[in-house]
Amino acid sequence: MHLSYCTNVHPAEDLAGIIDQLDTYAEPIRRRLGSEVLGLGLWLAAPVAAALAQDPALRRRLRHELDTRGLEVVTLNGFPYEAFQAPVVKHAVYYPDWTSRDRLDYTLDLATVLSDLMPATATYGSISTLPLAWRTPWDSAHESAARGHLDELARGLERIAGETGRTIRVGFEPEPGCVIENTTQAAWLLTDVDTRWLGVCLDLAHLACAWEQPAEALDRLARAGVPVVKVQVSAALQADDPLTASDVLQAYVEPRFLHQTRSSLGGATDDLDAALAESLPGPWRIHYHVPLHALPEPPLTSTVPVLRQAVHELLTRTDCEHYDVETYTWGVLPETQRPADAAGLVDGIAAELAFARDLLAAEVIAR
Repeated sequence: MHLSYCTNVHPAEDLAGIIDQLDTYAEPIRRRLGSEVLGLGLWLAAPVAAALAQDPALRRRLRHELDTRGLEVVTLNGFPYEAFQAPVVKHAVYYPDWTSRDRLDYTLDLATVLSDLMPATATYGSISTLPLAWRTPWDSAHESAARGHLDELARGLERIAGETGRTIRVGFEPEPGCVIENTTQAAWLLTDVDTRWLGVCLDLAHLACAWEQPAEALDRLARAGVPVVKVQVSAALQADDPLTASDVLQAYVEPRFLHQTRSSLGGATDDLDAALAESLPGPWRIHYHVPLHALPEPPLTSTVPVLRQAVHELLTRTDCEHYDVETYTWGVLPETQRPADAAGLVDGIAAELAFARDLLAAEVIAR
């Protein structure tokens, strides 16, 4: 089992910036945890991924920089293509989607890079990616184009495995508002893919926002033969009584990321401000990744109880080995909860990783 934290919380998009973030954040987090090795769910923007894929010497340099700091990489986040920490991201994070050859090329570049970064002890490497596309526009022509690229992706991963001896698997990550929003849609749309190479990345905040029960969701994927190749250990924001919590919720309205809001009664909006404006009936779960170890300001809560249940079911029902803590929203949290500087972010990420490590360890011991 590999536990990591996702580096898409950091804005670096070139190799020099990535190496700098290893010194500023990753190595201090490892020391804070007292670990010999710290796992990173590395995010590489498309330009640096292409440069690394084309140059074995650059890949060797990055591997050296990781090794000398006690850092390992078995998984990459291939969902954001670039500029994920720009002032405004919103719908841009879903482009290019799987109807575009750019998305295919980017993902295969990541697979080439990962095959050289993985430690020899890793059974496989994983890459998480977007759930085909945002839901509109989407028709049979879009589905056909995406299906062709998924078939090419599987062939490309098989070729890389033959050349390197390393197995890389890609997980499509159900997310609110997308073509694949939940495990029902994943089971339907991914049932015919080559599951030696392709499967699902289960983001536990997204699972909660879909109001899915973890055991039922995993049974659904298992019946369809769709494997879970990666888990993103994340928690969403929850408002049991949105009317009472409206003033507190307003502090979470921000311009960078999309915060799809889903009601237990079936209502849905594509952002939190719209849910507040429409007085969407509650309870709500909001696609806003919040720190795992700290409760939001009352009366808000988080979906950590769903996370705990999901981890238990995953360890019981699947052979997934990759668990990646992905709280990318530290920089847009309400000001009272936001880290003031790099040291504060190190403290926060280390606390989240300690939370996840202890949860996983307790589940393993209980088994």
